[in-house]
Amino acid sequence: MAAPILVGTASWTDPTLLKSGLFYPSDVKTPEARLRYYAERYPIVEVDSSYYALPSYRNAELWAERTPERFVFNIKAFRFFTQHQTQLKVLPREVQPALAGRQTVNQSGSLYYADAPAEVRDEVWRQFMLSLEPLVRAGKLGALLFQFPKWFVYRRASFDHLREIRERLADYRVAVEFRHESWFEGRNRDSTLSFERDMRFCNVIVDEPRDQPGSIPAVWEVTNADLAMLRLHGRNAATWNLKGLASASDRFNYDYTQEELAAFVPPLRAMAEAAARAQVIFNNNLEDQGVRNARMMMDLLGDS
Repeated sequence: MAAPILVGTASWTDPTLLKSGLFYPSDVKTPEARLRYYAERYPIVEVDSSYYALPSYRNAELWAERTPERFVFNIKAFRFFTQHQTQLKVLPREVQPALAGRQTVNQSGSLYYADAPAEVRDEVWRQFMLSLEPLVRAGKLGALLFQFPKWFVYRRASFDHLREIRERLADYRVAVEFRHESWFEGRNRDSTLSFERDMRFCNVIVDEPRDQPGSIPAVWEVTNADLAMLRLHGRNAATWNLKGLASASDRFNYDYTQEELAAFVPPLRAMAEAAARAQVIFNNNLEDQGVRNARMMMDLLGDS
């Protein structure tokens, strides 16, 4: 039997979505009311705020309390873990004194994972996993999404980092999304997929602008029998690498047509046959694009 295909969006509180007034009724104004309203209409959401700062234990408790029994949260991994430059001010207060004045901290007050002392890494990981416990207890934690930057390329150091992630998160579903074409170029494609299978990583299938720096092809391969995932970023090539945008919503500004989404239905159904869980996440998030396209996809899949 094919797995049910859960469809949702990346975030339920994107600023342009709230400002547009196109999704939430005027009387749905509080964080609690918005999450309840969203969760009545979609079975899954990706928490995007956890990329910018560690989620709090209390927030995770509230998320679990305010959503239906079978609702699922995917958590986007904290940027420190994906080798993005991270400002000290968003790291746990307990580790900040150990980093003050270190040469590895640049003038903007930021550092990279590789430059942090081992004890700092350990503590950040500990707090991250602690924050997930309420969702784990409630049975509402879906996957941990690791979306790597375009400078995270196919090389030995990157594989070592991925092994460390699996070692630290041995009991979690981990989904991996690359942003550099080297992972799927030529012979690298097969070795990347083989490695993901060995590490029990879910290969994130993406839809995004083609032939752009920092974009990868849609590789429809299920590498973990427990989870398959499609993430849709839109097809706006003009904004994909454009600098100086006011927000991520501008980069992912794209409204899928019904015809475009209908083309995904056959491969999605095949994906759902190959894995115990199947997910579709819309990351086009200007105003109501994501929620509207997610509903359109649910209708096409017959899950409305």
